[in-house]
Amino acid sequence: VGIITANLLSLGSELQLLERTGVKIAHIDVMDGCFCPMMTVGPPFIKALKTSLVKDAHLMINEPLEKVADYAAAGADIITIHPEACSHPHRVLQHMRTLTNANDPARGIVRGAALNPGTPLEVLDPLLDELEFVLLLAVNPGWGGQKFIPSTFQRIERTKQMITSSGREILLGVDGGITKANIAEVARTGVDLIVTGSAVFDGKAAEENARFMLEAVRTGARSQESGVRR
Repeated sequence: VGIITANLLSLGSELQLLERTGVKIAHIDVMDGCFCPMMTVGPPFIKALKTSLVKDAHLMINEPLEKVADYAAAGADIITIHPEACSHPHRVLQHMRTLTNANDPARGIVRGAALNPGTPLEVLDPLLDELEFVLLLAVNPGWGGQKFIPSTFQRIERTKQMITSSGREILLGVDGGITKANIAEVARTGVDLIVTGSAVFDGKAAEENARFMLEAVRTGARSQESGVRR
């Protein structure tokens, strides 16, 4: 769940809420006001998150090479960069391989690459050997509440084929425009991770919303598995 849309004044209780519902990952959108319009948070915020959830730092920032170590030291378990924002994305991923996971040194850092909706998937080709995670954005980065771009479904299928051809175990995720109305359909694509924010933290019934979204994911995943068996 993307926590930037949560009530940050009650962050401790919001995190406890997520833990109660069975959510496993806290997704933190880090924006620098340059690569994308908004400015959000940085390493001190991630370090302040006292939670058993996996911390997933989505870095929507320019030239992250000299910055990723700070996010690892702050406790990020997953660090995802944007190739569009890097002069040398391959070098950034290589550097991330040397970083230590502050929460569990034995685990290492999960290295991710996120692609904006208008970025060709071929950008991933030279990076797959240095990736454990690919995140496809279904909206242009900047603000929550945008509508899911339908062509994302085609991009998911093409990316799955690329991952299979690589022979590597790489997780695939989708971020942006995920609502109660479409989350089951997205889950049916077989992706490993779905990021949702404002659909959970709507200022009304966050715990109920989170449980609804989790059940919809399970339903969609079961439907996908059934279709594969047939």
